[in-house]
Amino acid sequence: MNNIYIIGVGLIGGSLALDIKELNKNAVIYGVDKNEKHLEEAIELGVIDKKSSIEDLKNADLVVVSIPVDATVQELNNILDAISDATLVIDVGSTKEDICKIVENHPRRRNFLATHPIAGTEFSGPSAAIHGLYKGKTNIICEVEDTAFKLQEKALDLFRDLGMRIRYMKPKAHDKHIAYVSHLSHISSFMLGKTVIEKEKNERDIFDMAGSGFESTVRLAKSSPEMWTPIFKQNKTNVIKTLEEYINNLSQFKELMERDDFESIHNEMKDTNHIKQILKGIN
Repeated sequence: MNNIYIIGVGLIGGSLALDIKELNKNAVIYGVDKNEKHLEEAIELGVIDKKSSIEDLKNADLVVVSIPVDATVQELNNILDAISDATLVIDVGSTKEDICKIVENHPRRRNFLATHPIAGTEFSGPSAAIHGLYKGKTNIICEVEDTAFKLQEKALDLFRDLGMRIRYMKPKAHDKHIAYVSHLSHISSFMLGKTVIEKEKNERDIFDMAGSGFESTVRLAKSSPEMWTPIFKQNKTNVIKTLEEYINNLSQFKELMERDDFESIHNEMKDTNHIKQILKGIN
């Protein structure tokens, strides 16, 4: 695959472009982005080789759709309309059910593979793109059976060359599970940051006291609202359910504090320490 088109030249698409160029010296990376400054910056940084447009996708071997998930739902059929019969199109969005639904009856549905690489940082834009972002990360693939076998093989070869682990999941299950392990984490981080910022208005020294624990917990609050608002909107039902469970746990913790039941608090934290073994097994 030598003609690679990246639609959305930010962190995710840009990092993929950098690694593809490292794997295949003959690859030419074309960038498509509604933000002209992003395209110019991506060329200056060597993330892409040339600017392009949707109209040129007929020349693509691979198209990577790495734009906000609401824009993906809006544009994916147009993208499939523009490609050749031999082109592979993948998306890398954090929700999958609406994206898979929108293309289910498209004549070129078999050219599309729905993926979600569980990778990223809190930064955005072309300057956030980094080499090796995907190495050792998990890539969730949905409805693989609806993609042409030869194109499946090309995609899987690329993911393995990038050093990724592959998991298969139904779109509905993906969106349910990702609400817990990703979407809730971002909401918690945003709201912790909001709480501290509001307090800081009256107590200017509060950030001087913030250590590494606060910094790591609030890190995700630096993530792009333009990317995350559509994610929360598309996965609204699952996100609300996880929030209800999370708020219930916070309320119970508060009640234990009010009752001076620190033995129960200790036991709650001790039980939750088991997560260390779970995460160690994953990593």
